[in-house]
Amino acid sequence: MALLLAAFAAAATANSGAAPAASDFIRKSCRATQYPAVCVQSLASYGGAGAPPPRSPRELARAALSVSVDKARSASTYVGHICGPGGGRGGAGGAGPVRDCLENMADSVGHLRDAAQELGGNMGRAGSPGFKWHLSNVQTWCSAALTDENTCLDGLSRGVDAATRSAIRGKIVEVAQVTSNALALVNRVAPAN
Repeated sequence: MALLLAAFAAAATANSGAAPAASDFIRKSCRATQYPAVCVQSLASYGGAGAPPPRSPRELARAALSVSVDKARSASTYVGHICGPGGGRGGAGGAGPVRDCLENMADSVGHLRDAAQELGGNMGRAGSPGFKWHLSNVQTWCSAALTDENTCLDGLSRGVDAATRSAIRGKIVEVAQVTSNALALVNRVAPAN
């Protein structure tokens, strides 16, 4: 019994030593983003219980992209509910701009999903032309997703009632922040990673 408790205590100590290193890595990496507090908060519990935390710039960038995909999907679903089957809140919410925003968010989800898949795939040998090409694709898709999100926000300023605009804006700004952070982390993926 004492041997079992000693083994359990040693495992707990080893695990507690790994967690601060991971959170330090996340915290230090997030300093390079435009929204560091959002970055740390969104990535601190990434992967859930039992999953290893990201330990390299590439793993962290991929985790950030996964968070962005999840947030963009959620925001897209939210905007879709506002559009409803008739295209808007009883026609009073600014159906055209809200529908346009929904299309932009669907595009954003697609770009982010493509970026996450590309970064998670076989990108070739670090530093090779193939690796650089794949990384460039990831950067392009992240930038396109940010453009879609900003286009959605810009479109809401015309012909959308204040309540609808405010409700959607909060969701889209959150997505834009995590997407901006993901792009900053992607930009830190050096050819050696």
